[in-house]
Amino acid sequence: MAESADTDEVFWVDPEARGIIPLNGLHVSKSLRKRLLSGGYNFTADACFERVLDACADREETWINASIKTQYTELHRLGFAHSIEVWRDEDLIGGLYGVSISGAFFGESMFSAQTDGSKLALIALIARLNFGGFQLLDTQFINDHLITLGGVEIPRRKFRKMLKDALLVNADFDALSDDATVQELLQLSTQTS
Repeated sequence: MAESADTDEVFWVDPEARGIIPLNGLHVSKSLRKRLLSGGYNFTADACFERVLDACADREETWINASIKTQYTELHRLGFAHSIEVWRDEDLIGGLYGVSISGAFFGESMFSAQTDGSKLALIALIARLNFGGFQLLDTQFINDHLITLGGVEIPRRKFRKMLKDALLVNADFDALSDDATVQELLQLSTQTS
């Protein structure tokens, strides 16, 4: 992380209580389900990584500085950093990005340009992670927004055990096609097994 967009330094964070979203615990409200099923949305992965990264950084206060943009763009080029994009017609209305290593996905940031854009991106991400055999979705920290979606805090020790197990899994971020229907995304993101 960085203190702000204007700083050069980057620092590592290892919080005592770690935020995660259990891959079988996403909460999709009735209104969000209705929005998703109303149609008109398209979902892609890695279609415009740098655009998503820039949109995530485009806020009054951000921890995404030039160094982070450069490093994550390189991680994307190497196949480790990924983005999810939510489109309405030709407009990018939401998205998120993060890093995948083995069976763990480390969510970094999300944005909404229209109502629920980031939530819709999260549904698409979790569907992709479940379909690809992932075991862990790390959010680093938890906030009210993530809590409403099923996010929880776990102790550092439990997180490290879950991470150790996830790193033994050979997951595939690209296993799910961008052609998956919204019904498939919803089913895969809210699975209970």
